[in-house]
Parts: sequence; C-alpha cells; structure tokens
Amino acid sequence: MSLNLEIVTPEARVYSDTIDSVVIPTVEGEIGVLPGHIPLLTQVGYGELRVTKGSVTQLLVVGGGFAQIVADKISILAESAINEEKIDEAAVEKAMQRAEEALKGKDSMDPAEVERLESFVRSSVAQLGLKRRRR
Repeated sequence: MSLNLEIVTPEARVYSDTIDSVVIPTVEGEIGVLPGHIPLLTQVGYGELRVTKGSVTQLLVVGGGFAQIVADKISILAESAINEEKIDEAAVEKAMQRAEEALKGKDSMDPAEVERLESFVRSSVAQLGLKRRRR
C-alpha cells in the first residue's frame, strides 16, 4: 500500500507523489503517517517534514497551515514549504537578520506585519537548522 502526498503553498504545488510514509511537524509535535492512517485534520507547525519512498528519505521545511489525512491521501496546505536542496543558507541567514532587525520596532508596527515577520523568522530557523545539521 502507498500514500498520495500533495503539498501546496500560496505560490505553487511544492510536492506531489506516491510515497510510503511521511512525518509531519504539527503544533503539538511530530506525527508519522503510514497507509491505513485514521482520518485527521491537524495544524502544521514550523519544522522538518520527512518523506520516505522506498529506501530514500527526502526532507522539506514546512511552516504554518493544515494537513488533512483522508484514506490514503495526505493534503498539506502550508504557508511555506521548501525542498532541502533549494535552501540557500546565506540568503536565508541575511533575510532572517533583516526580519529580526525590523522586529526591534514592533511596538509601532501593525500586528499583522509583526506576525508575518515572526512567521518568517520561525521558517528561517527551521531551514537553517536542517541545512546545518545535514552538513
């Protein structure tokens, strides 16, 4: 048996394939999904998503959104998602520093802008953590 996984962000479909298993970061911890999983709707947290197909494990960084599991179909609607090989460590680090600098003046900022910047920092931390651990 296999699973159908689809990961979609506001910008694009990031992943779509038949897989053997997936580990999803949720706001309450990681969940592992195998064929035959019970139906589930959960909030996706910021972190590493691990997709296994055969003997190959692919890593992605996802953040924010929801995951729905129905029968053997997993749909993840995420604010952000990026494959490990597409992460540019230097660019992410510079962008994160700019966001952190902007957040120093958050008392005078619109709350929506503060949330956007904080989400960006969380996503950046997850991306940098994955890249640095895999060196």
